[in-house]
Amino acid sequence: MERLFDEPDAGGRHQPLALRMRPRVLDELVGQRSLLAPGSPLRTAIEAGQPHSMILYGPPGTGKTTLARIIANASGAAFEEHSAIEAGLAEVRAVIERARHRAGPTVFFLDEIHRFNRPQQDALLRAVEEGTIVLIGASTENPRHEVSTALLSRLRMYVMEPLAPREIEVLLRRAVERGELGEATLTDAGAGLIAQRSGGDARVALGALELAATTGGEIDAERAGAAIASALVRYDAAADRHYETISAWIKATRGSDVDASLYYLATMLEGGEDPRFIARRMVIFASEDVGNADPAALPLAVAAAQAVELVGLPECTYALAQAAIYLALAPKSNAAGSALGAAREEISERGAQRPPAYLRPGGRGYDYPHSHPGHVSPQELMPSGLERARFFAPDDAEGRLAQALERVRAARGRDDPRQ
Repeated sequence: MERLFDEPDAGGRHQPLALRMRPRVLDELVGQRSLLAPGSPLRTAIEAGQPHSMILYGPPGTGKTTLARIIANASGAAFEEHSAIEAGLAEVRAVIERARHRAGPTVFFLDEIHRFNRPQQDALLRAVEEGTIVLIGASTENPRHEVSTALLSRLRMYVMEPLAPREIEVLLRRAVERGELGEATLTDAGAGLIAQRSGGDARVALGALELAATTGGEIDAERAGAAIASALVRYDAAADRHYETISAWIKATRGSDVDASLYYLATMLEGGEDPRFIARRMVIFASEDVGNADPAALPLAVAAAQAVELVGLPECTYALAQAAIYLALAPKSNAAGSALGAAREEISERGAQRPPAYLRPGGRGYDYPHSHPGHVSPQELMPSGLERARFFAPDDAEGRLAQALERVRAARGRDDPRQ
């Protein structure tokens, strides 16, 4: 989606209140006082009209999209917006190609950037490095865990905080002053209650206010309470709460809190989430967070996913609950993912080295492991220069694998250089 500047309110009252209330200039933005304090690096860059590539990291409703638009407006840049949930390599390349043919700068806002895979992230590297685009990524997940090191090194990361209740109240009062509530009025108690219960999410707060104002009259604490409760329970599978809730489920299950895991699972099911999406996340979790600490977790999660396909709703919810309980109480290990990440980092930094000649097809001199006790080959199997490289470090919960690794390294005559 391309914009040279923020468009007028084309949708009028048909647009959500949060969209109608979106600030257009920096002085209208509420919250983020530390990040945008006078003299701060980001504020200085915005006021100078000199945007730079960055990642805005923070929870939903903190103004990431709004800030990106303000940055583009302040610099007179073209503004292109995509969600990583929907965009692919073709869309990214099209944005870069259009940017190359513009006289002025292009701000490319990529929401949920952490959902791009490695090839998609790599496609951005050259354009960011050469300044073809100013990339502004938004993420509700820690970019250090989800975004490649190569891309992160070319971006500055700014952390955006949830809005304080007093800041939420400013937004609510602003909506009243602009006449956005029609015939409805807002009491201090109503405003305070929405501000306290919105969790620092401006979108939730304004959505609750809009809901409370639909019938006109006075929005007191009772009406505000009902509206904010409805807004918080509302679950939009195409928007932030979809990812917010699955993120909460993953983190609760990783933390071995079985009750929290079941609560967030119930939230997703009650909200109409596709059970296949939940099952896929369970399969991923079984390898990413349980791993070889409990190898039975992966086949159990796969079986749950198969049950979802076989029986569908509502009966498949029993299989999902069974899997959630097992995964939450299983021992945890992320050693497999960490080991693979370390190996990929080595390749990313130094390139993929050729294997020894005797490991290549038709190579001579290969030492057959089955000819040795324990089926362990003493022959060097790593490329030249990587003989001492070690990627896998067993987790405390992987005692069996730790013992096997110690036995194998001893048989191969390769002690761990870290010991």
